[in-house]
Amino acid sequence: MIDYSRILFDENVRQNYDVETIAGSDEAGRGAMAGPIVVATVILPKDYKNPLIRDSKKLAENLRESLYEEITKVAIEWRIAIYDAKAVDKLNPKYASILGMINSIQQLAVKPDICLIDGEKISIASYQTIQLIKGDDLSQTIAAASIIAKVTRDRIMRKYAKIYLQYNFDKHKGYCTKKHCEELSKYGITEIHRKSYKPVKNIMLTNK
Repeated sequence: MIDYSRILFDENVRQNYDVETIAGSDEAGRGAMAGPIVVATVILPKDYKNPLIRDSKKLAENLRESLYEEITKVAIEWRIAIYDAKAVDKLNPKYASILGMINSIQQLAVKPDICLIDGEKISIASYQTIQLIKGDDLSQTIAAASIIAKVTRDRIMRKYAKIYLQYNFDKHKGYCTKKHCEELSKYGITEIHRKSYKPVKNIMLTNK
């Protein structure tokens, strides 16, 4: 059965708030212990409907890549903000995500009438924002942003896999999997590991 609920949600937002242009913002990589946090903001055409667009984590990689290509072609506008491991350590992951959402929204040349934000409650002067818990399950626009963010980040991690050959960054993408923890214990930390994350901290303490 085709799920149109995310499309209908955005249409209801337009009607209920009497707006035309909706932006959706989401992040990828917040829970990883290596690599960047990537935040994306997307504005889709009002009449664009694609029920395949959903939470990026629930999509097969080849479908995510295909949807990324489509979204970036049809979108009125889209922007990304990237924070590397050092920035995440300095800012903390929550604030890096919030800052990325604010920055990517403010980078838009087209000012949205309303901004749908996944998970975070943010305030931007002269912008109307709505916090949506699990927004990538609710809104097509946020789900599109989640795809842009995740595909962008996955591509970055695949490049890192060619630099740090001992690590399978193309597989686990820097998340705290059993395999990644084993690699961390065996090979130590890299420049792209987040030193504020507990598994990385523990390795640093062990190797002192």
